[in-house]
Amino acid sequence: MLGTSRAGRFMSMTHTESPLSAASEERETRPDIAEIALRDGVPVLDLVVPVYNEEKDLESSVRRLHAYLSRKLPYRYRITIADNASIDRTPKIAQRLAQELHEVTSTRLEQKGRGRALHAVWSASDAPVLAYLDVDLSTDLDALGPLIAPLVSGHSDLAIGSRLSRSSNVVRGAKREFISRCYNLLLRGTLSARFSDAQCGFKAIRADVARRLLPMVADTGWFFDTELLVLAERSGLRIHEVPVDWVDDPDSRVDIVATALADLKGMWRLTRSFASGRLPLDRIAGRFGRQRATEGVPPSLLRQLVRFSCIGVLSTAAYLVLYLIFRAGMNAQIANFLALLLTAIANTAANRRLTFRVRGRANLGRHQFEGLMVFALGFALTSGALWALHHYTHPSQTTELAVLVLANLVATVLRFVLLRGWVFHPRRQRSA
Repeated sequence: MLGTSRAGRFMSMTHTESPLSAASEERETRPDIAEIALRDGVPVLDLVVPVYNEEKDLESSVRRLHAYLSRKLPYRYRITIADNASIDRTPKIAQRLAQELHEVTSTRLEQKGRGRALHAVWSASDAPVLAYLDVDLSTDLDALGPLIAPLVSGHSDLAIGSRLSRSSNVVRGAKREFISRCYNLLLRGTLSARFSDAQCGFKAIRADVARRLLPMVADTGWFFDTELLVLAERSGLRIHEVPVDWVDDPDSRVDIVATALADLKGMWRLTRSFASGRLPLDRIAGRFGRQRATEGVPPSLLRQLVRFSCIGVLSTAAYLVLYLIFRAGMNAQIANFLALLLTAIANTAANRRLTFRVRGRANLGRHQFEGLMVFALGFALTSGALWALHHYTHPSQTTELAVLVLANLVATVLRFVLLRGWVFHPRRQRSA
């Protein structure tokens, strides 16, 4: 057993956030995880290594990990090899390592799925801090201290390694880099996720938090990590990010297409769950003294599209009615301009409040001005379509309306992109 002085040195070396002297009163009254684990005779950290048919790398990786933790970690620890339905020599190697190395245990699941393995081991563990890493040890182990320190101190609820941080050093192919960044960008757009890297196989969670979140996580495969993080973030829990040095494993056997499809299904399932309010996130937030992170978070991309489309349908209908009214006493261009102008002002106001959740009168004038600039582009599109139609043909009023509807559809797509990415961009709202 190690004394508290060595543990204190470890904390001071690895804690990357605010100093202890600035901690809140709530944080000061939390029980010391390391002391409780020492009193109860359990390891502070249970580090899970999920494996499937890893007979080639398992022994060398576990021995390297065991040597590192024995040398560097100032707490008792356990390495749990979670074999999920391997059909090669992996189970035998895991059992032999567990017999030879005192801190190593192995468990066998008869069904595949990384999420299933983590759920099973974490749910049964007696350690107050739970973590996992990939068996290929792609992540530099020196990041393990900064990963678990905020959890041991009670400062954070979860911790994740991030390969997308500016200070991370990552060696991997352009294809995987592109896929990873697209995936995390998609998460931000659909689920309003604010953590940077959902897929890095290097994460930790406090056991008391895991007991509350795990029953709500439905996925048993690769989407397990993402679902856990999204639920934690929506519950207002603190997620600590650690920049990592990471080297891609060229022998990775992850099926990218199948994983991508499963991830898309998971995102859709979560979106529906949040829309229906089925998940008791308020209870989790209250249990840990947190406030649900909903204020100031923009709606998901899917929800924005739905609201924008509904407003767009009503605006188009209003535009056509106004156009027909004005067209009775004016030429087509003037009628088009007036109808577009009036519906553009109403459209910007509706999208400001309903689609992008901007409240109050702050920047109202700027939003309307920029909305009119977007309107000008739409006007140029529709006017150009009308000019071309009348220049080359002698259209009937039905043809004229059909061309205007098509031009307005193109203008609508452009309008959504500009409103979301420029006029009502969250970064501009926060800076304002």
